[in-house]
Formats: sequence, C-alpha cells, structure tokens
Amino acid sequence: MPMTGEIERDLSFPKRERLHHRSLVEGLFKEGESFYEFPFRVIWRVLSPEMLQKNFRHGVPEDVGSLQMMVTVPKKKRKKAVDRVLLRRRIREAYRLNRLALRDNVESTKDIATLSVAFIYVHDKNLEYQYIDKKISMILCRLIENTNGAK
Repeated sequence: MPMTGEIERDLSFPKRERLHHRSLVEGLFKEGESFYEFPFRVIWRVLSPEMLQKNFRHGVPEDVGSLQMMVTVPKKKRKKAVDRVLLRRRIREAYRLNRLALRDNVESTKDIATLSVAFIYVHDKNLEYQYIDKKISMILCRLIENTNGAK
C-alpha cells in the first residue's frame, strides 16, 4: 500500500532484467566497457535498437528488458559455494533496491534499447551487506553518468 504522497514502485526483479541470453553476455564481455569500484569490476554495454536487433536472428525476444544485469563471484576468489551464493544474493538485493534511478534513465533515453551490466566480485573475503549496498549505489550513479554521456 503506498504511503501518503508517494507512488508505489515495483521492486520485483523479473527475468527480463536478468542477463541470460548467450549472444548478449558474449557481446558484453567482448565489447563492453569496464571500471573498478572495489570490491567490484563492472562491465557495461549500451545497445541501440539496431545493435540489439543484430544480436538475434529471429527478432528480439520478449524477455529482453531495457536494463539487464548479471552477477559473477569467481570460484578462484571464494572457494566455498556457500560464500559465493551468499555474496550473489547480497549483490542482487542491493542492486534490486537501488536500480530504479538507472532504469528510469535508460528508459527515458531513446538511443538506448538495453543496458547490460555485469558485476564481478573481486575481493577474497565476504563483505557485509551495508558495504555492498553502498558500493552498488555508487556504481549505479556512475553508470547513470556514463549513459548520460551516450545521449
């Protein structure tokens, strides 16, 4: 139920916002731009409507959203599966709660069909959720600045 004066925002994380198409993932890692914001390496790629169309032979699938992300926690850094799963959940939750400004920015730009983002965790220790949340928020602000430069 919305609070007085506030519009209720959808905070769900549907499949169309998960980066899972092979052609988009491969293109992201081959042609995407990257930066570091400890403890993450962030790879991102802006696709115009024409570029997005070229990635698929039979038209763009329905489940490709305007903002897509994926999380990677390398086994080399976190040996135990329990730790990798914990970190993936923390990162996804921080992203889910902070992504609205970036999504609005991408959807308001006509030149951007989709923005693909990969978060790669590069630290060798588990960090608290509050720290991860703060860093994800900083990363999303930086992505907003970078996509505004693409306008």
